[in-house]
Amino acid sequence: MNLLAELKSVTKVYGKVVALDNVNMQVNDGEILALLGPNGSGKTTLLKILAFLEKPSKGEVYFCGKTVTEGNVTQIRMNCTMVFQKTVMFNATVYDNVAYGLKIRKMPRKEIAERVNKALELVGLEGFNKRHAKKLSGGEQQRVALARAIALNTKLLLLDEPTANLDPKNAALIEEIIAAVNRELKTTIVMATHNMFQARSLPNRIALMNYGRISEIGEQQEIFGKLSKTLASFAALENTFVGEARTTENGTTLINIGNNVEIAATNKREGKVSVFISPEDIILSKNPFKSSARNILKGRIIEISDIGSVIKLRVDVGKPFAVQITKRSFSEMKLDLNSEVYITFKASSVQIL
Repeated sequence: MNLLAELKSVTKVYGKVVALDNVNMQVNDGEILALLGPNGSGKTTLLKILAFLEKPSKGEVYFCGKTVTEGNVTQIRMNCTMVFQKTVMFNATVYDNVAYGLKIRKMPRKEIAERVNKALELVGLEGFNKRHAKKLSGGEQQRVALARAIALNTKLLLLDEPTANLDPKNAALIEEIIAAVNRELKTTIVMATHNMFQARSLPNRIALMNYGRISEIGEQQEIFGKLSKTLASFAALENTFVGEARTTENGTTLINIGNNVEIAATNKREGKVSVFISPEDIILSKNPFKSSARNILKGRIIEISDIGSVIKLRVDVGKPFAVQITKRSFSEMKLDLNSEVYITFKASSVQIL
């Protein structure tokens, strides 16, 4: 398989923060490659390097066999499109949002119309041309953002957490669109995700990231074959547990992860399983939740870490759970070591491997 892009000994430093540390990676033409890792592991920075929106502090980047330099980076950048995690909609119609990049490139009006309509059809938004983009649902806005990128028809599409904050139905739809873009348009896709289930089902290859480094890279079966056996000690992703699963009469899967801690999941499974809950998917409160949610656990804070823009807590509920909250929330709740707290998370957030 031909190489589309390659990073050699790439390091990226912001002030005193090393966002990427000596990264070596190849992107094969026509593949879907997932960057799997926790928040702050360097995934977004790596995508920006591949999109030529950031310049490496050290190292070399190659695209289609050419070394990327100051002289050719503007032209090479035309071959890449990045969709950011936070969807940005212009105060305009869906058509104008999708056509924006094409108009910047001064394409003929007829070709713009053809590309916009084809992109909207691919994301399932035919007939939305005249709708106001900012009045759409979150899932629909994400599809408009994808259509805007698809319309440019670039060789490389970079997606930063493309299903973050979407409900399971919309997340599944976005995943179907990503697969269709790769399959039908032959577009090479590199996507960042913290969702193990997504990484297991969608990409051809996976790069495991932590602390700005790639610890492993390989095909799905290779990565998850190792990971499923060593999940409990896999430090790159917190909140990984091994437990015994059983399915109840109403179809809910309950997983006993030990120490009398039982969590509910939506995927039906029986027997021994490995599970992962992203720290970003957990809500914390000092007061009991007034909710019928199955996953509500009481515990105490045993560790507090300031990791920049957020505070990371470790909460002992019988098993240690990592939780991330804003500094403002931490201050308002007046939390401290040994504070009694409650955590909750959706059953759909429990990813079973």
